[in-house]
Amino acid sequence: MTQPRIPLAREGYPFIAFAAFVTLITAILGYEFFSWPALLITTFIVAFFRDPERMTDATPEKLISPADGKIIIIEEVFDDIYFQQQMLKISIFMNIFNVHVNRIPIDGEIEKIVYQPGQFYSADSKKGALLNERCGVILKAKSGEQMAFVQVAGLIARRIVNWLEPADTVQRGERFGLIRFGSRVDFYIPVTSNVHIKLGQKVRAGQTTIASFS
Repeated sequence: MTQPRIPLAREGYPFIAFAAFVTLITAILGYEFFSWPALLITTFIVAFFRDPERMTDATPEKLISPADGKIIIIEEVFDDIYFQQQMLKISIFMNIFNVHVNRIPIDGEIEKIVYQPGQFYSADSKKGALLNERCGVILKAKSGEQMAFVQVAGLIARRIVNWLEPADTVQRGERFGLIRFGSRVDFYIPVTSNVHIKLGQKVRAGQTTIASFS
């Protein structure tokens, strides 16, 4: 039997507890001017760290979205960081209202983790795309294709959480980390992939099919 779980990311527990404590204390002391805003902030933090269960398509060749959010880039680029070759880049922008738990896009093995320190510009800006702090994961699918999914920090997002390590065997839909308080995920896949999404489309981690292998 599947054990029930709290639909919240564990990384959010300290933030939720602190905000709830402040709300409780201000309410007990009768400071309504502070307690109502504190309650709103607590509600927002709970919503931000929500971590719902997702049913994932098990079709082997399909790549599912690693993040919730909106597609802001679909383009072929020369990737000079992870593969030194032409790749298809798909960028997903997460606003503060999206679920921020990130998920594995396809079954495979983690080959490498590439962390780059950087700045904290707006995640959907050109400066952010080039200069922001990021953590890239290179994955080799069971079928042999390589890809990278990259967590990028943002103006408000100052903490990238990634639980993966090299040589980990992973399955599509598994949680692998999160970015606190809004950012983006860049997805580098083979240029021969068939794309199933379009610019401006809203996608959901663990559910929306991003692409499939030819």
